Amino acid sequence: MQINLRFFASVREALNVAEEPNVEVPEGVATVGDVRRWLCARSPVWAETLGEQRALRMALNHEMVPAGTRLTPGCEVAFFPPVTGG
Repeated sequence: MQINLRFFASVREALNVAEEPNVEVPEGVATVGDVRRWLCARSPVWAETLGEQRALRMALNHEMVPAGTRLTPGCEVAFFPPVTGG
């Protein structure tokens, strides 16, 4: 299945990439959390930036979602740090 990846703010800066269109995910990658784990296997930088120890927000097609949300063909998965304000 192909999906589109987007990275924002400090995640984008750490990975030095803003987006990856038309990425083919391997069989068995079925949820947003699976995508996160799969991307962590790319390199130590990816593991440090997207690892489970990091507080990250994830979105599927512009909606905030939990890690167990299932992917759909052509969807957009986005990762970004939590937003704080005051």
